[in-house]
Amino acid sequence: MIEDATGTAPYRRIAAEIRHRIEAGDLRPGDRVPSTRALVQEFGIAMATATKVLAALQQDGLVHPVPGVGTVVGPRPRLVPPGTPRQASRRRPATGRGGDDTGEAVPLSGERVVRTAIAIADEDGLGALSMRRVATELGVSTMALYRYVDSKEALVLQMVDLAVGDFPFPATPPADWRDGIERAARLQWAAYRRHLWLPGAVTLGRPQMLRNLLPHTDAVLQALSGFGLDAATSMYAAVTVFGYVRGVALNLEAEAQAEQDTGLTADEWAASQADALAELIDSEDLPGFRALALPNGFDFDFDLDQLFEFGLQLVLDGLAVKLR
Repeated sequence: MIEDATGTAPYRRIAAEIRHRIEAGDLRPGDRVPSTRALVQEFGIAMATATKVLAALQQDGLVHPVPGVGTVVGPRPRLVPPGTPRQASRRRPATGRGGDDTGEAVPLSGERVVRTAIAIADEDGLGALSMRRVATELGVSTMALYRYVDSKEALVLQMVDLAVGDFPFPATPPADWRDGIERAARLQWAAYRRHLWLPGAVTLGRPQMLRNLLPHTDAVLQALSGFGLDAATSMYAAVTVFGYVRGVALNLEAEAQAEQDTGLTADEWAASQADALAELIDSEDLPGFRALALPNGFDFDFDLDQLFEFGLQLVLDGLAVKLR
């Protein structure tokens, strides 16, 4: 990165100037900040540098993009899981720097660092997470965090482990193999629904070796242990279940973002597209849709929770055939 005469990268210097305008009140919450093109013209920088300016401001939670408007002052509104009543949406309560809801000092700890990071990701998405942002929320220096976590990547792993651990398995044993797998799948779904960033933070082909995540795979393996399956078949079955739940859950954040951007629920958006769908069905060779009498005479309410349950039963029905 080329630095200017002050030894500071140009994008950081310009981001600091925009930050000053915000703090001084020249740019108020909801106001548009200069676009990348405006930054290029005002400061004589390259487009790539202007893009980094806005990215740095977003990383600090000072601005957020609004589709059709541009980048405006203020943190990104919290993404609410699809289906949540709009009046239930609210930002987490401010706790004050270094304190709890009562304003009293709370000692810094590893769990507090991770919980704060989870709250940021819940509120603004995993892309808004940075060590600096966590330190700011806690009212400490960034270097103070490294007593508890080695890097942002290590922090995200701890976030995954803690978030999944908040949904423990029940103490009572499952009734049968199917119940055992359903428990694991539904606990994963509950965790994903609570933390919209979580599905994107866990991996399928290279699973994270985490204390609270491995028991989900183990639960499936236990459920299948009495059927005489070879090791590879058992592992593929466990990964299939995990991959199915995660695959559906990846749509939760996208749907929440779409609802926030458009102001329409999935059903409301579908209703707005009914005429366009009718024209396509009439003009194109779509016999499958015609058989359902779409869009007239067929009422389909798209719901990710119902999709998850429907698909889970299909996966388990297929597994039941394999086990026989």
